[in-house]
Amino acid sequence: MSKKEIVIEPDPILRKKSVNLEKVDDELRGLLDDMLETMYSAPGIGLAAVQVGVLKRLIVIDISKEKDKKNPLFLINPEIISRSNKTSIYEEGCLSLPGHFAEIERPAECHVKYIDYSGKEKEIKADGLLSTCIQHEVDHLNGILFIDYLSKLKKDMILKKLIKHKKEFNKIIL
Repeated sequence: MSKKEIVIEPDPILRKKSVNLEKVDDELRGLLDDMLETMYSAPGIGLAAVQVGVLKRLIVIDISKEKDKKNPLFLINPEIISRSNKTSIYEEGCLSLPGHFAEIERPAECHVKYIDYSGKEKEIKADGLLSTCIQHEVDHLNGILFIDYLSKLKKDMILKKLIKHKKEFNKIIL
C-alpha cells in the first residue's frame, strides 16, 4: 500500500464525472487499499477516487470512531437508488477542501447498491453519518462538492481562501 496525494480544490478534475468499472481485479483492490491508507492518514472518514486524481467510481469509507476497530467500507460503482424525504444536517468537511466546514442538509437515509471489494453485488440502507458520508462521496463521483450546496457568497469566500492557500503552498522555498 502507498499513500496518494489528495487533489485540492480548485482543480478541474474534481468537477469531472467518474466512470464505472468493468471488473474487480488485484490492480483495482490495490488502488482501494491505497485510497484507504490515504484516507486514514489524512485523517478522514471518506474518500472518492477522483480525490486522488483517478476518474473511477470508487469510494472508501470508515466512520468507526475507535482507531483499533477499523471497519472500512469499499463501494465500487455505487448507485443511490433511493433517498428519504426526511432530512438531517451535518457539519461537513472535505479532504479536498482542507480546513473548511459547513452545515449541509441532505436526505437522512439512502439506499445504495454497489460492488464490494471481492466483486460481489451488494445493497445497503444507510442512515445518520454513514448516509451523509455516502452521499458526500457519491457527489464527488459526479463532480459535485459540498460547497455547491452553499450560497454563492459562502462558496466564493471558501474558493478564494483555497486559491490563496494553494498559491502559498506551491511557492518554492530555498
